[in-house]
Amino acid sequence: MKNKDTVLHVATRKGLFRYELGASAWELAGSSFLGENLSLVHVDPRDGTVYAALDTGHFGPKLHRSEDGGATFEEIGLPSYPEMPEGWEEKPQFDGKPIAWSLRMIWSFAHGGDDQPGRLWIGSIPGGLFRSDDRGATWQLVESLWMSERRKEWLGGGADAPGIHSICVDPRDSKRVVLGVSCGGVWRTNDDGATWEQKAHGMRAEYCPPEQAYEPWTQDPHCVVQCRDEPTTFWAQHHNGIFVSTNDLESWEEIEGVQPSVFGFPVAVHPQDGKRAWFVPAQKDQQRIPKDARVVVTRTKDGGKSFDVLDRGLPAPPAYDLVYRHALDIDASGERLAFGSTTGSLWATTDGGENWSTLSTHLPPVYAVRFADR
Repeated sequence: MKNKDTVLHVATRKGLFRYELGASAWELAGSSFLGENLSLVHVDPRDGTVYAALDTGHFGPKLHRSEDGGATFEEIGLPSYPEMPEGWEEKPQFDGKPIAWSLRMIWSFAHGGDDQPGRLWIGSIPGGLFRSDDRGATWQLVESLWMSERRKEWLGGGADAPGIHSICVDPRDSKRVVLGVSCGGVWRTNDDGATWEQKAHGMRAEYCPPEQAYEPWTQDPHCVVQCRDEPTTFWAQHHNGIFVSTNDLESWEEIEGVQPSVFGFPVAVHPQDGKRAWFVPAQKDQQRIPKDARVVVTRTKDGGKSFDVLDRGLPAPPAYDLVYRHALDIDASGERLAFGSTTGSLWATTDGGENWSTLSTHLPPVYAVRFADR
């Protein structure tokens, strides 16, 4: 008998796929948007609503909502930017062009607290943060961040323009929201977006000149997560390292010497235990393939003092699966994890990563995975 509460949504280059955990194995239960490019999927645990973000190329981003667990979807509102004020100047990016005030991609999605019914957050490329209070029917740009002079110091990472890829709503206070920006560091608001402060102090960017390596404004965290039950603990997979903050973002500590690599994109933290975190490492920069062509998951159970290399059930080398920042997830129990790769493979574990099972090796490239009961 299937456990209908244990559902995994998988957003890919060619559709959204839904898996359900049966008595002994995960099973493909349905699909939506076949042939369409999905950048993200999000499940709001407050009401079970599933949100799907599409990137339709010439027609731009689209946003859809499902009220029945992903069986059917309806199109909803889409964030948009205002006209650029006269005299406003944007700094040219790596392509030599200034940032255009238009939505390129929905890159992160979060729901508000239980005290904020209808509240949703979206982070975008080119670095805009949007808020909705009506479950996505309408969206408002958070101008306090977008119009900040400090925002002009952000740089594009893998994309030519900066992007907000991580949004953490504090379980202690829904008005406290933390953002991860590539490349722009870590930002926090304590007043529901009215004001913002930079919280990337202690991060190091080896791609900058030595005198600028610890400058918080140009840090490139690839993914930032917050422990639900120990909310003063945050983990970040950075462009050139793994970082942890155990003092509520007053500072970050770099974790060095992790094998096979400290480079990667995703990170997951146990919802009850902030000392336990998982990463999927890769060879950095130009290569961006698994180190030594070996797909592994690294896990710490003691806050970064030591790491386990987990590969039981994962493919034997050579394997060239890269895992994007939203393509690893952990459920509410802290024991089930799943991740998908650019080669269309999908794996899951029910014991914290000790043993992995293969759900598929023939999906389109996977961009995001999310448990329904996370």
